[in-house]
Amino acid sequence: MTYENLDRKLVNALLRDGRASLRSLAEELDVSVTTVSNHISDLEEAGIIDGYTPVVDYGELGYDVTAIIQLKCEGSALAEITDRLQNHERMTSVYEVTGDHDIIAIGKFTDTDHMNEQIKELLVDPDIMESNTSVVLNAVVEDEQFELDV
Repeated sequence: MTYENLDRKLVNALLRDGRASLRSLAEELDVSVTTVSNHISDLEEAGIIDGYTPVVDYGELGYDVTAIIQLKCEGSALAEITDRLQNHERMTSVYEVTGDHDIIAIGKFTDTDHMNEQIKELLVDPDIMESNTSVVLNAVVEDEQFELDV
């Protein structure tokens, strides 16, 4: 095999099985274990691979409520608010966005009372000028990753 697109093929293989051994990856890609190891190290060092983590089904653990929280905030406080949301224990995603709101955060909660309590704690911040919270009724696709074009 040539090394053309090897990094993309390696990323795709890891997306399919993040726990694959170096040996199985080498066999799948028809390269040496050393080549796989070196390329993974390079991808990690470049920040392309930023860790290995299990895919958790929060619903199975009792976090049945997913909320999408849209916030409009005072411009100078944007970084402070996103930092706080990023460090919030129930937020799974935080985005700075364009449009009517400045921030979109997605959180997982055990029930609507827990969600309401947590969101009210966030909204006492005087720099948050407006909020809109939507509760997800059905997660059709969530945390989906896609394979890279090779």
